[in-house]
Amino acid sequence: MTRSARRFAGVTALVTVAALLAAPARSDPRTPHLRPAENTDEGGIWSLSDKTEQQAKLSAERNRDPALNAYVQGLTCKLAAEYCDEIRVYVMDRPFFNASMAPNGYTEVWSGLLLRAETEDELAFVLGHEIGHFAENHSIEAQRAMKTRANNALALQVLVSAVAMGAAVGSGSPQSASDIMRAAGSVNDLIYLSAIAGYFSYSRENESEADTLGFRRMVKAGYDPAAGAEMWRSQIDETAASTFPKVREAQARASIFSTHPLSVERVGALQTLAKGSPAGKTGDRKAYRAVIRPHLAAWLRDDLRRRDYGETLALIHRLESLEEDQGVLAFYRAEAYRQRRGEGDLIRAREAYTASVAFVDAPSAAWRNLGDLAAQAGDKAAARSAYETYLVRAPQAQDRWLVEASLKKLAEGTAT
Repeated sequence: MTRSARRFAGVTALVTVAALLAAPARSDPRTPHLRPAENTDEGGIWSLSDKTEQQAKLSAERNRDPALNAYVQGLTCKLAAEYCDEIRVYVMDRPFFNASMAPNGYTEVWSGLLLRAETEDELAFVLGHEIGHFAENHSIEAQRAMKTRANNALALQVLVSAVAMGAAVGSGSPQSASDIMRAAGSVNDLIYLSAIAGYFSYSRENESEADTLGFRRMVKAGYDPAAGAEMWRSQIDETAASTFPKVREAQARASIFSTHPLSVERVGALQTLAKGSPAGKTGDRKAYRAVIRPHLAAWLRDDLRRRDYGETLALIHRLESLEEDQGVLAFYRAEAYRQRRGEGDLIRAREAYTASVAFVDAPSAAWRNLGDLAAQAGDKAAARSAYETYLVRAPQAQDRWLVEASLKKLAEGTAT
């Protein structure tokens, strides 16, 4: 590349990065009970959020348990009393760790989050994080940042192309002209990537701020300051156990396209905040477990449909340490092994089903599946006992005829 082309590329690149990485102006904190005018940026986002909320209301994934929804709504109001009558919570049966709060107050809390939170304190931290986004108008900041950087990028690309064309014409050499135009193409690529990097970097700042704001709201409401760090630490452990290498490696890689700070960094920041805060009163874990218990089996079944058996098993192991719901948890641990079918998994599954049936909350299907595995292993006596117990516990089971057929086959085998 000629000297003139290198000079052109270097100067333009510096101007580009300076222009695109500068953060747009911050939005003012939200004023309660104030809906923006429809002809404003925020008004447009609110209108879109209203439409999305209507879809959520009718969604088949919406969990309509009044007690569960009232519990999450009440916790949200406890954390944000000033916005209580503006926030509308919808619990959605989706097996992923997620919650979101739209600018108009429409809020989704997914079952994957409720399943993974061990205590009300941990759920309070996540909800406080989303309230932080809501209260500080981060959505409108992100929208304005994207629009500003897109406009700046387009203007810069046009300017770079025009300057490059003039420089190429005046270079007096076909080779120099070619080098300048290639340099212009590289600079335009840099403009595009810098615009994206600036946007995502700004989003990471929003995420870190929301963590801090969520922490403050949680502590002010009297919850354990350590809960936020514990929540993220559990997610790190679960991710590290994932069946899929890309998921395991995700937290170890920083990227300009990642909007959330690395979880290890979040844990460190939250631990620092917790050290400077007086110890709070831990929320009632048993009350929290009681609220989600009616949905525990369905949520674990949904989690297995993700087919990330490593994460599901890590989750179940952590929940089993709480020493509640042991029959249900052991059953779904067995289901994870049975469906994964790795080396030794069927033996592990039979052991887990056996552990499950020792508890009063064991699902009836535990005896049915235990019978199947015992029959496969050639243990006819154990299979017959498990099948018979299943029929007693589930007399109206739709698969009763299949189990009776299996019992008949076992009896015939014994006779011969």
